[in-house]
Amino acid sequence: MKLLHTADLHIGKRVNEFSMLEDQKVMLEQILRITDEVQPDGLLLAGDIYDKSVPPGEAVGLLDEFLTELVARKLQIFLISGNHDSPERLNFGSRILQNNGLHIAGTFDGSLKYISLRDIYGPVHIYLLPYVKPAVVQAFYPGQDIASYEDAVRAVIASSDIDTRERNILVAHQFITSGSNEPERCDSETISVGGLNNIDASVFEAFDYVALGHLHGPQCIGRETVRYAGSPLKYSFSEARQQKSVTILEFAEKGKLGIHQIPLTALRDLREIKGPLAELLRTGTSQDQPSEDYIRAILTDENEIYDAIGQLRQVYPNIMRLDFANSRSRPEADSRSAAFGDVARKSRLELFEEFYLKQNNQEMSEEQHKIMQDILEQTGGDRR
Repeated sequence: MKLLHTADLHIGKRVNEFSMLEDQKVMLEQILRITDEVQPDGLLLAGDIYDKSVPPGEAVGLLDEFLTELVARKLQIFLISGNHDSPERLNFGSRILQNNGLHIAGTFDGSLKYISLRDIYGPVHIYLLPYVKPAVVQAFYPGQDIASYEDAVRAVIASSDIDTRERNILVAHQFITSGSNEPERCDSETISVGGLNNIDASVFEAFDYVALGHLHGPQCIGRETVRYAGSPLKYSFSEARQQKSVTILEFAEKGKLGIHQIPLTALRDLREIKGPLAELLRTGTSQDQPSEDYIRAILTDENEIYDAIGQLRQVYPNIMRLDFANSRSRPEADSRSAAFGDVARKSRLELFEEFYLKQNNQEMSEEQHKIMQDILEQTGGDRR
């Protein structure tokens, strides 16, 4: 049996106020082409289908178009809600849609929903666990003390009659760790601080494969078969160096599973460029036409620049962000400032020198020192 695993579509997302809908449409079309080439039996969509609980109409239309194309290909589709989704909205019509092979677990109803497929080796059970919080699960298990996300997921799995002699898959959307090891995170992900939202990978021992969503970098955690597919598009500059992909699973008999990734190519890359303004402009203008990529430019110029982003936009029309990396933007090496030492004993010139160092991360030049000394003498010298 062959399955395709992806997650974190975030349809309708805006990155630095740029709409990603056109890029997402191209990405979904690419996934459809991959399904035509690979011919999987099913598609696992592990949450964060939309970017907002109330998605814009264009996002709803795009997902509808994508799912309609998948259903037309006679695929079995397994879809759960993530923390960005509205479970109730995503669940709408799910009982009708399952007759067409679209299985949705938007809301948690107290039990672990599953669907069984068959191949020459027997059944494959696909369990669907939407994003859950402890309070939601506690309502269905009043006799248990469910204080953390791990408690919640353990309770749900323990109450399910899972036959470990057969092949079992779980589709889930949570933050998974393995002992003290944590997965790689990105700026665009929402992770709570404090540790209560993490779930140890050992919770999933009953499953031959855990198809995860929530983190945007493709990676496994704990074991090779507990895996984040990653988002199919880059949604922050912390993801700039990631290779986005979809994961293909090939199941044989129990205990035999092949896993490989198929790279995805975005309509526009999201990348960083760094250097002096003149160099970045020269590189951009050396191309036949302006780059349509989404850009974060990091300027290393020491001098003030007039309308830097306006100049860059002439050759990088989709520039999203402008930052500086020079002596003034770097942290002060020795943390000296007028707030340290015996301020009462310092002259106004010494205090100004410390202020200048704090602001510019470099000492005043001899010429600047002389100019400031003359100004202070004209205004009353070193009187405090």
